[in-house]
Amino acid sequence: MRSALCALLLLPLLGLAAQAQGNYEKATFAGGCFWCMQPPFEKLKGVIKVLAGYTGGAGADATYHNYAQKGHVEAVEVTYDPAQISYAELLAVFWRQINPTDGGGQFCDRGPQYASAIFYHSDAQKALAWKSRDDLDKSGRYDSPVVTPIIPATPFYAAEAYHQDYHKKKPIPYKFYRFNCGRDQYLRKIWTNKVGKDDPAQGVSGYKKPSPEELKRILTPLQYKVTQENGTEPAFRNEYWDNHREGIYVDIVSGEPLFSSKDKFDSGTGWPSFTRVLEPRNVVTKTERGLFGARIDVRSAQADSHLGDLFHDGPAPTGLRYCIDSAALRFIPKEDLQKEGYGRYRELFAE
Repeated sequence: MRSALCALLLLPLLGLAAQAQGNYEKATFAGGCFWCMQPPFEKLKGVIKVLAGYTGGAGADATYHNYAQKGHVEAVEVTYDPAQISYAELLAVFWRQINPTDGGGQFCDRGPQYASAIFYHSDAQKALAWKSRDDLDKSGRYDSPVVTPIIPATPFYAAEAYHQDYHKKKPIPYKFYRFNCGRDQYLRKIWTNKVGKDDPAQGVSGYKKPSPEELKRILTPLQYKVTQENGTEPAFRNEYWDNHREGIYVDIVSGEPLFSSKDKFDSGTGWPSFTRVLEPRNVVTKTERGLFGARIDVRSAQADSHLGDLFHDGPAPTGLRYCIDSAALRFIPKEDLQKEGYGRYRELFAE
């Protein structure tokens, strides 16, 4: 009976999804090895698909064995829903993956086939790309000028199957390659302790968890008990269980964005409940086994704050229920997102 009911509930959602596919857009970026460019975009809410491939050249039917000879570069084609994520947000993620001052390749991969580039699909994308590049160039973050070209999109040729999602298929070789190529070391150096604010969606660069003494000073006793000692607050007697305002919920300790009011629902349990997380990179789960069976602990990635528990009895379409303690959260209403440094989430609540 429950399966049949779930199927009926899903039908309208599937219809909406099919209808929305016509509104999807594409973005194409080159940032050196395409293995390293897929993961950052795949994590983003609103991104539908990320393909590794070849583009920018003159020769047709590019493959791994001939793309360089035909003048192509390694790139990724991002299919995204502009109702959930903007092109400007994709650009912000792109710049954080590359060295835009290097015109001869990227990191240990040298040659024109590894050059960075933005391939625009419309005049609107072109204008946004140039603005983001100019802003980055003027930011003072780099000692050399930004040289990443912004050029019209050309036919995109998907790479072979074994190149797609290489980070998932071969995680150990992939991590070994990234480290030895120096990509992560460079990006950490550039985006930590530099001018400008950290992007809260990425987690705070170089975040260092305060000492227990400092946490006891800045947190209430209940907040400390919940986040640092795996405590639980009373049901129906907490700040956000019945909060119906629009906005996002962040970690009370680090400020990492965790959940959106768009995904909040009334579970009847007396705790804030969500069907999904806002930023998957900011939330981790751990299965804990005890005398009364197993439970799935939900924690923040940067601060390692205990947030609550995960259950598989939630509503469609995810079937998940993130049961979270209000004491682990800070709510930021939609009207305060910009001034609080979370302006990238304003589009979630656009009329």
